[in-house]
Amino acid sequence: MKLRESHRKYILLGMIGFIIVGLITANVMAKKQDQEFIKNELLYDQVQQMYNSGNYEEALVYINELLKTQPNSEAVNHMGGLISAINKEYSKAAILLQKTLDINPYKVEDPIFMLQLGEVFYQAERYEDAKVVLNLCKEMGWEPEELPKYQEKVSELLTSIQNQ
Repeated sequence: MKLRESHRKYILLGMIGFIIVGLITANVMAKKQDQEFIKNELLYDQVQQMYNSGNYEEALVYINELLKTQPNSEAVNHMGGLISAINKEYSKAAILLQKTLDINPYKVEDPIFMLQLGEVFYQAERYEDAKVVLNLCKEMGWEPEELPKYQEKVSELLTSIQNQ
């Protein structure tokens, strides 16, 4: 079957039209995604400011909003875990910090994060989990500059677990 010249032109115009519609659609969707990203970034910055200024109850409201839109964000889960722990919601904090570790397994090499995780597990009465994390902290022998009594804190928590 041979195509006439006019049929070839219509096919070419149809393909060009399809590509143009696709580009317009992609552009519209990208703008919407950009707006959502900017909104979430501003909300996260606001949560950090509230956290840094000690306004933990209000920060909890906003971080819960972010957790709905960004449930797989390492930073949002970590911040949510810290804020929940400060607000004495230890079970929720443990879940969020565990999820942070699931998202980024390299956090196991962060001494401050691991101590936070151990403390939250302890407060959530997840003693076996806390013991595993704190024993790892002890074995690694970490002494971060920003927390010179790190190993003392680890030993104190491990002793508290043994007394349970």
